[in-house]
Amino acid sequence: MFIQTKYLGEVEINREKIIQFPSGLPGFGDELEFVLLHLPNNQVFQILQSTTTANVAFIVTNPYLIYGTYEFELDDNMLETLQIKDEKDVTVFSIVTLKDPFATSTLNLKAPIIINTTNKLGKQYILNTDIYQSKASITNNDAADESRVR
Repeated sequence: MFIQTKYLGEVEINREKIIQFPSGLPGFGDELEFVLLHLPNNQVFQILQSTTTANVAFIVTNPYLIYGTYEFELDDNMLETLQIKDEKDVTVFSIVTLKDPFATSTLNLKAPIIINTTNKLGKQYILNTDIYQSKASITNNDAADESRVR
């Protein structure tokens, strides 16, 4: 299947890689299917691209690469919604806002994207805490080796 993308033009995707967002994303409730695309020559950032609307795409990253102490718990509703049975089935991303200069870029730690990689279900999870910011600095030096989602 071919889709038009915001950053990479037309690309071919495997239908099995499509992630269903049953509620869409906040502000994009009609966008229910996304795919993760790799940026050429980049191991840190990916694109969360709508499969139906080329201009709906978000640069995302694994927040644990930048904030090693990032930690939160998924509530029972989220576990049920995404049908999460095991922590190893969960991947977490943060939406990145790129700025010039790059050092002023931010990532959203307040509302991570949670994906069940087994069944390809996703949802943006708004944390009920003031510990994390929606515009956290991307230049944090607190790197980590493992995720801490419980």
